[in-house]
Amino acid sequence: MEEMNLRNYAYLGDAVWELYIREKTILRTNNAKKLHKITTNLVKTHYQYELLNLIENRLTDEEKELIRRARNLPIPVGRRNIQAEYRQATAFETLIGWWYKYDKQRLDKILSFIENIQKDLL
Repeated sequence: MEEMNLRNYAYLGDAVWELYIREKTILRTNNAKKLHKITTNLVKTHYQYELLNLIENRLTDEEKELIRRARNLPIPVGRRNIQAEYRQATAFETLIGWWYKYDKQRLDKILSFIENIQKDLL
């Protein structure tokens, strides 16, 4: 299997996560301003950081290695004030992108798990 750069998985994962969240949030309101606020709260760094902490004990050794590598990617200068959260969020997006590319069943399983434990938010 041809492996992409970890940043590319994170880039893909960011888009997949945003689309997933948008599909959920459009059912909550017709008000564009409220919709934007709900969506941005669920795609921001801190929320992804929390989600990775919630799913980490469900990950395989291969997935844990992937997030370890993703956490070690260089951090953009503007993100250094929230470095720990940013690294975790990047690792989360990397996993989402990797699953989307290679294991959509696993992605669906993890998204269902997240949805079940975060019912009040999603």
